[in-house]
Amino acid sequence: MRKNNINISSDWAEKLAQEFTKPYFVRLISYISEEEENFNVYPEKEIRFEALHKTSFKNTRVVIIGQDPYHAINQANGLAFSVNKGIKKPPSLKNILKELSNDLKLDANNTNLNNWARQGVLLLNSILTVRENQAASHREKGWEVFTNKIIEIIAQEKKDIIFILWGNYAIKKIKNINLSKHFILKSAHPSPLSSYRGFFGCQHFSKTNKILKTLNKKPIEWI
Repeated sequence: MRKNNINISSDWAEKLAQEFTKPYFVRLISYISEEEENFNVYPEKEIRFEALHKTSFKNTRVVIIGQDPYHAINQANGLAFSVNKGIKKPPSLKNILKELSNDLKLDANNTNLNNWARQGVLLLNSILTVRENQAASHREKGWEVFTNKIIEIIAQEKKDIIFILWGNYAIKKIKNINLSKHFILKSAHPSPLSSYRGFFGCQHFSKTNKILKTLNKKPIEWI
């Protein structure tokens, strides 16, 4: 469903309909429009809500929380940690693919994580836009309120969701949300600054599939 450049699945559109009309969200969209008049803003409008377009509410089985989009040209594609094919691997994604390869004993090189999203892995950044070359430039403008609502809806209305939380930012993101009906996997962030403090060796990919199998659900094809 596309409305005012918000291209998301029909069930997410229904779940979030009231959110789109709230004053904070109206102010947020106005702010982003002003930013676009003066700066390059990533990702582009058409794919800004890609996580909610590729992974419907109904199909969501796993949630991976990122912070804000990559801020260099051609990097951000609307899915947390993902870049399109042919784009140089950002350091965090490089480490994610390294851990995936080690965990599953396979060669993981696909930088575009669309395949994960289509299988029900919601790759949700907390902040959905960024000014070119200025990390966290759209922090505390309203996106966090919006993405908190998404997580709350999942937590309240679904069960047995696997939340994969990499780093303190993602862990803090869910601290006020009741996840008693769900599964939580935590580790350090895949950033080069912290990956060796618990991200490498976390085996979250194989652990996720073990949980899904116990729930009689189809495992994720991570490769």
